[in-house]
Amino acid sequence: MRSTRQLLAAVQRSSQFLEAGAPTGLTGLLTHPSPRGTLLYLYNSTLETLKKFPEHSVYRRSTEALINQRLAIVEATKPAGLEAWQKRVESVLEKHPEAFRKIPVKNSTEFNIVWKVSAARAGLPGGEEVDDFRGAPSLLDGQRTASEKANQGRLLERDEVAERQNLPQIEDEPALTAAQINDIEAKIGAGLIEEVIQVAEGEKQLADTLLENQVWDELVEKPDGNQWRYHARDTHTGKTQAP
Repeated sequence: MRSTRQLLAAVQRSSQFLEAGAPTGLTGLLTHPSPRGTLLYLYNSTLETLKKFPEHSVYRRSTEALINQRLAIVEATKPAGLEAWQKRVESVLEKHPEAFRKIPVKNSTEFNIVWKVSAARAGLPGGEEVDDFRGAPSLLDGQRTASEKANQGRLLERDEVAERQNLPQIEDEPALTAAQINDIEAKIGAGLIEEVIQVAEGEKQLADTLLENQVWDELVEKPDGNQWRYHARDTHTGKTQAP
């Protein structure tokens, strides 16, 4: 659970909201400024990717089940003033479909509004998508793939001030209270919501990589039919019988 000191500080404040960027109690992990919108984007984006996998894929079925379970928890937790906020920003959404997504809620007339990609964090105009290398080794170290080299070049050449000026401006979605965030964390049962976000980011990257490599295709070189025979249960050495 979130550190007791931070929760106490949050309750003492009249607003009872967690402070973005404050320590969470885990080294290097800070309080996320918009966990609900971030998870909505990550979960829905990963589900869209999984739709391109074969229906018989075990990875697709198991991952969809987990994501849908967690997505329902996040969607059901609504900050105060959410509907009024959606009405206020809907006009901007209509003018900038390249930057925002309107995501319908299953079995409901409700919807969510999120950035198409993490453009706000990346500072990229028009929802341009780049790999998120947070927590990964430096792009300047070790072996790099062609994709990593291309992204590195783009990042070094960017004019972040100009890019941010070109981003459409909308007010932030109303924040969840500390109690609401704790409720999500308890229902998901996978640590702090910031940890849940990290897992969702990793799952999205994994799904993208698996799709890119078409991992369900037949191998070019067929494996030896007996390659796993040594590890079979019926091939171990039996116990020596006592006389």
